[in-house]
Amino acid sequence: MYEYIKGIIEHTGPEYIVLENNGIGYQILTPNPFVFSKNQDVETIVYTYQHVREDLIALYGFTTFEEKILFKKLLNVSGIGPKGALAILAYGEPAQVIQAIENEDEKFLVKFPGVGKKTARQMILDLKGKLQDVVTLPEVAATVQREEAVLDDAEDELKEALLALGSLGYSERELKKVEPKLQGKDLTTDQYIKQALQLLMI
Repeated sequence: MYEYIKGIIEHTGPEYIVLENNGIGYQILTPNPFVFSKNQDVETIVYTYQHVREDLIALYGFTTFEEKILFKKLLNVSGIGPKGALAILAYGEPAQVIQAIENEDEKFLVKFPGVGKKTARQMILDLKGKLQDVVTLPEVAATVQREEAVLDDAEDELKEALLALGSLGYSERELKKVEPKLQGKDLTTDQYIKQALQLLMI
C-alpha cells in the first residue's frame, strides 16, 4: 500500500521509529531502529511494507528497497513471521544471509532467533536461486567492513542495543554472554547492535 514514506524521524526506540509526515506520526517497526538515529531532524525516506492479519495491522520500515524485498520474501517462507524476518535483517548483511541460503549453510541460518533446522531448510528450499533481485551475485560474494565511530554515553548506547536485541528474540542468556565483549567500547547503539549480532552468529 505504501511504497515509502518521507518525513522526519521524531522518535527512535528499541523496536520502532516514529516518522512524522504532514502532521501524522507513523509508528514503523524496523530491523534496527537505531540505524535511523543519525537521521534525526533530517528528512528521511523509509521504505515501508504494511502487514495485515486478522489480529494485526503493522507498518514495517527499511533503509533500502532491497531490504524491503528480502523481508517480503522471508515472510513467504513457512515458519517465518515478521518478527523472525526482522531479526534476520537486523544482522545488517543481506548479502551474507543470501550467501548462506545459496550455499545451503543451515549452521549459519539456525543462529537467528526462531530459526530451527526445519525452518532453515525451508528457507533454502523456498529462496535458493530466487534472490538475485535483492543483491547481485558479485555483491553476495563480497564482504563489507564497516567503519566504527566514537560517541559519548557508550553505556546508555549499549543498554539500548541490548534492549533492541531482546525485542528481536535473543534470550537474556545469549545477551549476557556477549555483553562483556562489548563493554568499554565507545560505539553508537547501531554499532553495538551490529557487533553483538556478529558475536551471536559465531
